[in-house]
Amino acid sequence: MTSNFDALIARATQLLDRIEAILPQPLTAPDWNAAIAWRYRKRSSGHGVMEPVKHVAPISLDDLKEIDPQKEKIQRNTEQFVQGHPANNVLLTGSRGTGKSSLIKACLNAYAKQGLRLIEVDKADMVDLPDIVEVVAGRPEKFMIFCDDLSFEEGEPGYKALKSILDGSVAAATPNVLIYATSNRRHLLPEYMKENLTYTHTEDGEVHPGEVVEEKISLSERFGLWVSFYPFSQDEYLHITATWLAHFGVPPKDVEAARPEALVWALERASRSGRVAYQFARDYAGRHHA
Repeated sequence: MTSNFDALIARATQLLDRIEAILPQPLTAPDWNAAIAWRYRKRSSGHGVMEPVKHVAPISLDDLKEIDPQKEKIQRNTEQFVQGHPANNVLLTGSRGTGKSSLIKACLNAYAKQGLRLIEVDKADMVDLPDIVEVVAGRPEKFMIFCDDLSFEEGEPGYKALKSILDGSVAAATPNVLIYATSNRRHLLPEYMKENLTYTHTEDGEVHPGEVVEEKISLSERFGLWVSFYPFSQDEYLHITATWLAHFGVPPKDVEAARPEALVWALERASRSGRVAYQFARDYAGRHHA
């Protein structure tokens, strides 16, 4: 009788172990000495983990051309943050391929020795932001929580979680965490023509947005620093192209000769961006074995 009871207990214990294995577990801290950047990922079981990024893109602030005003703002804010002074959450918006994400990576490389760290979080995992902040809250390092190409559709759960972290949660802001996000949408949510009908007009001609518009503006307004990026002119595009060609070892005389090809390359892609310039330079240098 006793042996049957012991066998039942053993089977029950095994069953509980299996159930616990598939239940979401509290987020645990990684080895902070393993890297300067991490990616937050959700496993199929629902467990959240922070994976170290072993090879961070070796881009520097000097590599980024034709965005000096934007660079100055981001660098100044990041330096304040690293030095323990008040600093703002940052929203970088504007044209694609103009250096928004590259600027954040360059700041990480520039200030990593001073304790700056980065955690990349996908917008689908924004609901877990409170857990991530709790894990890093007691650390001496400064953490940029980075979300690339951030935008939300109506009703997505990460929207409210981000609003609470930025401003409005009952918990006090953690001084060693800032949100750095890039987006092609200034207000992070889709905007529709019918929403213009919600605007109201006063007798003296003032225009006031309706509740729907106010709600969409409220999220982006929670970022203390807005930095806008604009399409490059032809001369700016060619300057960036020349910089990348030199970076890949193309001789100066060949850089000048590559200008017509660089313009055709941009025309075929209907874009004169830093990304297009970089892609052309890689192609040209590879073809000419620079």
